[in-house]
Amino acid sequence: MKQVSLSGSPRENVGRKEAAELRRNMRIPGVLYGGSTQVAFSISKIDFDRIQANPDTLQINLDLGGKTYPGVLQEIQMDPVTDRVIHIDLLELVPGKIVRTKLSVHTTGVSEGVKTGGKLTQNYRKVRISGTPENLPDAISIDISALNIGDSIRVREVSVPGCKLHESEASVLVGVYATRASIADAAAAAAPAKDVKKK
Repeated sequence: MKQVSLSGSPRENVGRKEAAELRRNMRIPGVLYGGSTQVAFSISKIDFDRIQANPDTLQINLDLGGKTYPGVLQEIQMDPVTDRVIHIDLLELVPGKIVRTKLSVHTTGVSEGVKTGGKLTQNYRKVRISGTPENLPDAISIDISALNIGDSIRVREVSVPGCKLHESEASVLVGVYATRASIADAAAAAAPAKDVKKK
């Protein structure tokens, strides 16, 4: 996975009063778990906003007092009224230990069907996946170059070495579908052929 560094501060008190004070000071309380110990921390809201704006799943290297913890964002708690982030959970990444997360789906190439007027539809922006940290890629990459109108790529056709996808195998990730323009073009192309046969 792509990596980003984030500086945080350990939290000695984990009560509601302390959490409210942190939020007033533009900091977000959080918890890191999944490793040998659970660690409470806080981070700058501005720093987290930059991470949250990235569409990809990131390995967050959290620096707490000179010690770095590799983790992945597991849950974001939002205020139901203001939509402000009020708490985050990070799952610590342990080498060799399977982690379950979501990865972005990226397409590469230009579809043959799109070249002839079809429309590319991407049904999944992210997919659920599990694997060890060392096997998790930056994203799921799908080559759409060979897709013609009516073609699609399903979950069962995508393989990520050392990892397992947790979506329905029959689910369509991307597909190329006919548009009114492509149907009209196909009809126009077929019309002269029919006229020739009549003669």
